[in-house]
Amino acid sequence: MKNQHPSSEKEFLNKFYIPDYILVAGGTVEDLSEPPACPTLVFINSKSGGQLGGELLITYRSLLNQNQVFDLGEDAPDQVLRRMYLTLEKLKVDGDKLAAKIEKQLRVIVAGGDGTAGWLLGVVSDLKLPYPPPIATVPLGTGNNLPFAFGWGKKNPGTDRGSVLKFLEQVSEGKEMEIDSWHILMRMKSAGSCDPIAPLELPHSLHAFNRVSDTDELNVSGYNTFRGGFWNYFSMGMDAQVSYAFHCERKLHPEKFKNQLTNQSTYAKIGCAQGWFAAPLFQPSSKNIAQIMKVKIMQRHGGWKELKIHHSIRSILCLNLPSFSGGLNPWGTPNPKQNKTGEVLTPPYVDDGLLEIVGFRDAWHGLFLLAPKGKGHGTRLAQTHRVRFEFHKGGADCTYMRMDGEPWKQPLPVDENSDTTVEISHHGRVKMLATKNCISKSVKDPSTTHSEGEHEGVYDDDSDNEHATPSGEEWRKFGAAETFKMLEDVDISRIS
Repeated sequence: MKNQHPSSEKEFLNKFYIPDYILVAGGTVEDLSEPPACPTLVFINSKSGGQLGGELLITYRSLLNQNQVFDLGEDAPDQVLRRMYLTLEKLKVDGDKLAAKIEKQLRVIVAGGDGTAGWLLGVVSDLKLPYPPPIATVPLGTGNNLPFAFGWGKKNPGTDRGSVLKFLEQVSEGKEMEIDSWHILMRMKSAGSCDPIAPLELPHSLHAFNRVSDTDELNVSGYNTFRGGFWNYFSMGMDAQVSYAFHCERKLHPEKFKNQLTNQSTYAKIGCAQGWFAAPLFQPSSKNIAQIMKVKIMQRHGGWKELKIHHSIRSILCLNLPSFSGGLNPWGTPNPKQNKTGEVLTPPYVDDGLLEIVGFRDAWHGLFLLAPKGKGHGTRLAQTHRVRFEFHKGGADCTYMRMDGEPWKQPLPVDENSDTTVEISHHGRVKMLATKNCISKSVKDPSTTHSEGEHEGVYDDDSDNEHATPSGEEWRKFGAAETFKMLEDVDISRIS
C-alpha cells in the first residue's frame, strides 16, 4: 500500500465498506456499483495496549465507515451482531441482494488482548450463524498468542494510516481456518460464595449460570456452576498465579503499564517475586498439582483414565494452539518412535479435536521451549478430546486459573462435604482468518505431512463413542451471547 494514489486507495477501501442502511436502523438504502469483496466489522478494545487501542480506533474510523468500527468499551459485540443480523434477515426477505452477499462474505477484525479475542469467538460461536464470519486478530495485549498463532504477529502494531492499510491488505488476502472450540464446565458444592476473589472478575468467556440468565434452569441444587469456552488455552497453577498478580497490579495501577515492553519486563519481575523460578527457596510450602487435584482424560475407547502427575509439576496447561506465553510452543514436535508410553503423540493441529495436556515444574523448565526446531517442550502428559480435574476435598482454599490470557483467583470449598470439578470437552469449531505462512497447522491441509498412524487419535464430532460428547443443555453453548439467542423454529426476520 506504499505511495498509493488517492483514487486507488479509495477503491481499495471500498472492498471493506458496509453501507449505513445495514448498520443503522432507518438508514438510506445505497445502490453500490460493485458489492464489497470482503465487508468487515471492526471491534477495538480501546483500553488495550496503553494508548494504542484509542489511536487505532481513530485511524480505522477515518478510513472506513465509522459505523462499522466499534469500541468494545461502549458496544458489546453480541448486541452489535444482533442488530446487524436481524437487519440482514429483514433485507433478504425484501429481496436485497447486497444483504445476502454481505452475510456470506463478512469478516471481523478484533483488536485487543487474547481475552478480548476469546470474547468475540465465544459470541460468534453462540450465535449459531448460517455463515459465521472468520476473525482476524490485531495484537494489542501482552502475550498475543492468538494473533501470533495465525500470522498476525505478537508485537503491538503501528496505529498510523499506513500500518492499518497494510493490515487491511493482509485481511483481504487471508485464508480461512477452522479451529477447535472447547467448552468448560466448573461445579463446586459450597454454602458460601464461590465468586472470584477481587480485584479481578471472571473472564469474558466464562459465566456463572445465575449471571447468564435469571431464569436459567440448569443450576444443580446446592452447587455453584460456571460455564464458558476457550480457543487457545486453559491453565491452573503457578503460571496462572503469576499472571493473576500481573493483572491485579495493572488494574490497580494502570498508569504503570503503557507499552508492551514495560509490561513484559514487569511480568518477569512478578514471576521472580512469586517464586516461579525458585519455588523451593521462595515458597517451600507451595503445593504441586497432584496435591490439589486428580487429572483424568476420556479414553478414545472406554471411560475415564487418571493421569499420573509427578510431584514436581506445579502448573498444568490444556493447549489448543501452538502458541503460549508470547509465542512459545509447550508441546513441541513429538516423535512417535521415541514415545515410551506406547501412545501415538501427534503435532498440535488446531482442528484435530484434541487438546495437548502439558505440565511444568517451574519457569526454568519453561525456558526449554526456546530450543530450536520444536525440541524444547514441557512435560507431555496426554492428548485428549475431554479432560476432567477433580479437586481433593480440603486440598486448598483457592486455586489460580487462566483462560485465553485472563486469570482469576478461584476460591474452593474446604468443608468435608465439598465437591469441585472442572471438565473440558470439545464443542465444535469456529473460523479464524490467517496469513498464508502462519504457524498453525490443519489436519486438512494438503501440505501437512503425517507420520504413520498419526490420525488414529483425531477426534470426530460424529463419533459413535457414547463417552465422546457430554449431553445436556448445559453443554450446548458458552454463554457469551446470552442477550442474543438464535432460537430454532423462529423466523428472525419477523422479530422487531
